[in-house]
Amino acid sequence: MRYLLKNGTVVSGEKSEQMDILIEGEKIAAVGHDLQAEDAKVIDAEGKLLFPGFIDGHTHFDLEVAGTVTADDFETGTKAAILGGTTLVIDYASQDKGGHTLKEGLKKWHQKADNKCSCDYSFHMSIVEWNEKTEEEVQDMIDQGITSFKLYMTYPAMIVNDCDMYKILKKLGECGCFAGVHCENAGVIDALIDEAKKAGRLGPENHPLVRPDDMEAEAVHRLLVIAKEAKASVMVVHLTNKKALEEVRRARKAGQTVYAETCPQYLLLEDSVYSKPDFQGAVYVCAPPIRKKEDQECLWKALAEEELQTIATDQCSFTLAQKALGKEDFTKIPGGLPGVQTRGTLLYTYGVHEGRITQEQMCKFLSENPAKLYGVYPQKGVIAPGSDADIVLIDPKKESTISAATHAYNTDNNPFEGFELKCGIDKVFLRGNLAVDDGKLVQEKLGKYIFRGKKQI
Repeated sequence: MRYLLKNGTVVSGEKSEQMDILIEGEKIAAVGHDLQAEDAKVIDAEGKLLFPGFIDGHTHFDLEVAGTVTADDFETGTKAAILGGTTLVIDYASQDKGGHTLKEGLKKWHQKADNKCSCDYSFHMSIVEWNEKTEEEVQDMIDQGITSFKLYMTYPAMIVNDCDMYKILKKLGECGCFAGVHCENAGVIDALIDEAKKAGRLGPENHPLVRPDDMEAEAVHRLLVIAKEAKASVMVVHLTNKKALEEVRRARKAGQTVYAETCPQYLLLEDSVYSKPDFQGAVYVCAPPIRKKEDQECLWKALAEEELQTIATDQCSFTLAQKALGKEDFTKIPGGLPGVQTRGTLLYTYGVHEGRITQEQMCKFLSENPAKLYGVYPQKGVIAPGSDADIVLIDPKKESTISAATHAYNTDNNPFEGFELKCGIDKVFLRGNLAVDDGKLVQEKLGKYIFRGKKQI
């Protein structure tokens, strides 16, 4: 199928310019002025912003958490993703503790995702045990198109100690790969939880109190000291606050390569949400927790100055019934929020529309930078001849209100309930296929697994 998109404003990380786009099959054939093409279906994109397909480098679909499984699997989750303009998700596959291999983890995640996805997909690999076998398997993962990994400094089933952290980071650095790391001080958090429980403080309002910003910042500091010794680049995932950002700044000033990601919940919500009545605070339980207004402002400023590289979602959704598993003990509330459907429209509305960032920077955070970080550029992340025809048409005049009553997630709650949007997703092309038209999903399960190369940033 050939499509000719006319009169739209094509957005890149450097500029925005009114140009036409010719799509032939799965690829972009040409980008320019006054393009003509016989037999092409012409779409008038006047007044629309044309972004490269968004890439979400941090999702959790069909994941076992706190005795339950996320409400959204790869089928429902990727439907929501492509409706929100995301054409590639990179989910976290995981090795299991107890002598299990990375290959076993990868096989499990392929079984979860293959033939179910409505956008393209890839995986990071979470390493939770380190031994000679695991070390040998790093190259196997690279051969399977997995060039980024995940490490946890918290959670009993996932945590690696500092000794193994050093060994893993050194090995990944030698292979030209890197790890994204969940940074929180697990030991102190456990002590704070114990204190809260002994004092009878069991409601969700205690969640941010037992996972304070200092304990995120301390873990970021420790990670970066270890990474420096290992001579390895690292990514701090879902960075939430000013103190943690200061640690990143210090390491960069000393010459380290440190990437950083944040999420919409840390830009737009503040910790007062945990005190909502009738257990509604449970909806917002995630780790690290939502922080304070001044942390929001710090993160927006960091985005404007491009100190952060990407905005992902950490998508990890649950129903109210699942959240109620922690009704008597906030530590049993499954942690996570949905976000893949609204990331782009929230960032445009509260970032671009309100003048906090430019639309070119939005393109960097959602498309260009993740494509380069995760080894798919220029196949993805750019509107250019030869690239995959992953294109998002945003209508800056379309307004709506976020609601659990109308979202595509398999949940009955939305952390951004009631947020007003000053734009809408009009159309989404996935490798040249019109998957979303007039804001509605018209083609499902077109997603394919994407082999990734090494980072280009």
